[in-house]
Amino acid sequence: MQKIDIETVPGGATPPTIRVGEAAIEHAEIAREMQYHPADSAGGARLKAARALVVRELLRQRAVQLGLAGEGEADIESAIASLLERDLEVPEPDEADCRRFYAAHPEHFSEPTRRRVRHVLLAAAPDDAEARDAGYRRGQALLEQLREAPQRFTELAQRHSDCPSKDQGGELGWLAPGQTVPELDRALQHLATGLHARPLASRYGWHLVSIDAREEGRALPYDAVAERVRHSLREQATRRALRHYLLALEAEVGVEGIALDDDAAGSLMQ
Repeated sequence: MQKIDIETVPGGATPPTIRVGEAAIEHAEIAREMQYHPADSAGGARLKAARALVVRELLRQRAVQLGLAGEGEADIESAIASLLERDLEVPEPDEADCRRFYAAHPEHFSEPTRRRVRHVLLAAAPDDAEARDAGYRRGQALLEQLREAPQRFTELAQRHSDCPSKDQGGELGWLAPGQTVPELDRALQHLATGLHARPLASRYGWHLVSIDAREEGRALPYDAVAERVRHSLREQATRRALRHYLLALEAEVGVEGIALDDDAAGSLMQ
């Protein structure tokens, strides 16, 4: 049976009809599902939505076959939960597995490095080239003033920043990774302590950044994170078991118009 990845369909062409056994997944149903599957493109969101619906339909049909659900939609979610509890075999990680995983992935079980940050935001929309160019030049001029008189940071933040933090002199406090806008967050991971020499770009405009202090992360002892380690391993095992189960159902029931990928269990795990 030929399976076509719907992202490969030429632009403007109607995507192939997707079938799970005798049941068709309608295009309108996929369109409604897309809102729950953000992606970098409409095609990517559609692909994720279609796969999620295929997974649900495979499990629904299996639940009906085993008498765990009727043909209607009522209580289908609880029927699928009962099905997976009945059919899915997930091994429980032992202590040795947990300790090996902990030793192999120390970055997952550490307190993150934190930085005490101040900034001045010069707002400019990402699609406004003129405003962004003007904002960058303005930022360079303010940085020149700060290099000559670093003590003026609070004053200049209060006068020029477009961020509510200006009322605190630009103070953002202690930031760990993931606590600010992604573009700025990535840049902060590589900056040394002190005033950064150039404006930093984000979707909101330009940031003049000063890192006033840095607190290094540290590995947490195994006993403090043992349950997190066990949960991580249990989640990995569940994902693997789901993937094998779904691929077996796909081969048994038959799926047309799309192929499940290696992360076939992803929508269920979410």
